[in-house]
Amino acid sequence: MATAATTAAAASSEKSPNIVLFLVDDMGLMDTSVPFLCNADGQPVRHPLNHWYRTPNMQRLADRGICFSNFYAQSVSSPSRASLMTGQNATRHRTTNWIESERNNRTSYGPYDWNWDGISEDTPTMPKMLQAAGYKTIHVGKAHFGRLGSEGEDPRRLGFDVNIGGSSIGQPGSYYGEWGYGHIKGNKKRAVPDLKRYHGTDTFLTDALTVEARREISRAVKEGRPFYLNMAHYAVHRPFQADKRFIDHYNAPSRSEQAAAFATLIEDMDKSLGELIDELERLGVAENTLIIFLGDNGGDAPIGDIRGYGSSAPLRGKKGTEFEGGMRVPFIAAWAKPQPGNKFQKRMPIPQGVMQTRIGTIMDIYPTVLKLAGCHAPEGYTVDGHDLSRLLAGHNDRRHPESFLMHFPHEHNGSYFTAYRSGDWKVIYYYNPEDAAHPSALLYNLTDDPEERHDLSAQHPEKRQEMIREMILRLDSEQALYPVDKDGREIRPRVL
Repeated sequence: MATAATTAAAASSEKSPNIVLFLVDDMGLMDTSVPFLCNADGQPVRHPLNHWYRTPNMQRLADRGICFSNFYAQSVSSPSRASLMTGQNATRHRTTNWIESERNNRTSYGPYDWNWDGISEDTPTMPKMLQAAGYKTIHVGKAHFGRLGSEGEDPRRLGFDVNIGGSSIGQPGSYYGEWGYGHIKGNKKRAVPDLKRYHGTDTFLTDALTVEARREISRAVKEGRPFYLNMAHYAVHRPFQADKRFIDHYNAPSRSEQAAAFATLIEDMDKSLGELIDELERLGVAENTLIIFLGDNGGDAPIGDIRGYGSSAPLRGKKGTEFEGGMRVPFIAAWAKPQPGNKFQKRMPIPQGVMQTRIGTIMDIYPTVLKLAGCHAPEGYTVDGHDLSRLLAGHNDRRHPESFLMHFPHEHNGSYFTAYRSGDWKVIYYYNPEDAAHPSALLYNLTDDPEERHDLSAQHPEKRQEMIREMILRLDSEQALYPVDKDGREIRPRVL
């Protein structure tokens, strides 16, 4: 005899596929036991960090779908989240730095008009488009879409029917329920909202958000509505507070207490992924649900030097830098329960256990999701992302650009730079506000030198010039804002 839940699930399955976007804060490409880096034949290769972490549910998802070894996001949080919601590059939406909730953190030479407000209410965001198409849109976890008091502060003004835990803050006051996630003890300015029922309990933040997400998707299924879940964990952002259930897994004497605590955040995040997959199966909607898993920027594991070879090894750098470790992120797409005959899976087929080595970007998710849901961005709205469908099917796609532009006109772990990748080549341009007349640039061949150890500017000056010209054309076409010099004058890039 059919239950109410299974009857509702059947009704929902006649409409549109469900979509779960599982976004992990500050998770880099190497913060997992799933190998994403590949050899020359496109086969994944395990590195020491893959043996340090435990992410069996990421592997479970990878076995059901496709991983990307070259998937790019912005180098810090708010720009990536805005790009995800809008389909636009940070150069165009102009939220080019992470948003500090209470003050404008443009930094010393940052552009005066950068978009500190974040996403505005009139933007045709991905959840707004899905909402108009009949989806129940659910946000759970970190938002960081706009400053305190802005339109973007509340996800419900950006197209979400439900918001649990999302506000202007970019990190949790605490992961501990005993501390009220910052309300009772910890950083009260960064206390996570909407979870009062868990205060004073031993419920870890990642678990509380997972319980809430499961409850909301169950409600959507009972209502017979397709749902879009933005499962945006605060993990694995600082503070690195250990989940004591997993700490015994990380006793290596070569690692610090902070590194062990960070690893427990990774493992608990992975547990959350598994519980959501299990819930989809329990509700009878797994075969109708696409899961997209990714990090929002490069990793921040407390291992090694910020700009060296530690937290992202063998890649260089971590979040906020101009190097590959600052902007390459894990990406997996899979149907929660592969079923080749399913009509939605026929609409967007995804092979199982496959590695895609072509370039994808965080902007690409917007047009890909809207295409799957059968809706479109408004006429006249510029989308910088490109549909991933053919790449998700494991094919090449000559129409999809093999390029990525990452513009950061602020100070952070890397400062006042534009990084541009096109095919095998990557140029990093430094604006040098202290001496604006003397910019500089590095040139790397990422196929030969994925670790970015050998600047080829001297050997290939013409290639560096070509890459800078392409970079400038992209910056101009996306209407970029630039750093300023000591006198407040805009510094534009030039061919060196």
